[in-house]
Amino acid sequence: MSNLSKRSTVYFDPVIHQALKLKAASTDSSLSEIVDEAVRLLMQEDQEDLASIAGRVSEPVLSYEALLGDLKKHGKI
Repeated sequence: MSNLSKRSTVYFDPVIHQALKLKAASTDSSLSEIVDEAVRLLMQEDQEDLASIAGRVSEPVLSYEALLGDLKKHGKI
């Protein structure tokens, strides 16, 4: 196992657990390493999403009602 140092109990659907065990065996990794990598990728994606949102904070806000009105005005609905 790599430098993983904290332990946690995670419950999986039996089919998912079996798939993870097979992936671990076929990639010469531990189940913990696979889950750790998946969580890191998910958190990285969240960080990218938050950065994207922060970059758009100065954009004008358009309410849903205004959007519907604009779509109707232009014959889209």
